[in-house]
Amino acid sequence: MSPDPVWLSRQEFEDAVGDALDAVPTQFLDRLDNVVFQVEDEPTPEQLADVAGGELLGLYVGVALPDRGEGYGWGSLPDRIYLFSGPIQRLSRTREEVVEQIRVTLLHEIGHYFGIDDHRLHELGWG
Repeated sequence: MSPDPVWLSRQEFEDAVGDALDAVPTQFLDRLDNVVFQVEDEPTPEQLADVAGGELLGLYVGVALPDRGEGYGWGSLPDRIYLFSGPIQRLSRTREEVVEQIRVTLLHEIGHYFGIDDHRLHELGWG
């Protein structure tokens, strides 16, 4: 029987997200423009609408960099990268697994910002 999931406090989880962001290479972070990173406990039913079973660990909402036309951004709302603490922690058994899953999920969603599809992200080891 596998051990129960580990649960971090909201602050511990957000600190781990901050640490993961700090570890993203500067050449990627410097290219992120008008992006908000948001931690939520669980995805909403609307966010889950396109998920075919399983857990939703993170979500990128916005217009991927390669899809932006000239003049994009004028008056645009920021893109959002969500990390969902409940699903990430339910899939993890240790604090180290939570931290690693945060890192992978964050890189996965940043990859979507850059226009990288799920297949390629999995090849890269980013979920």
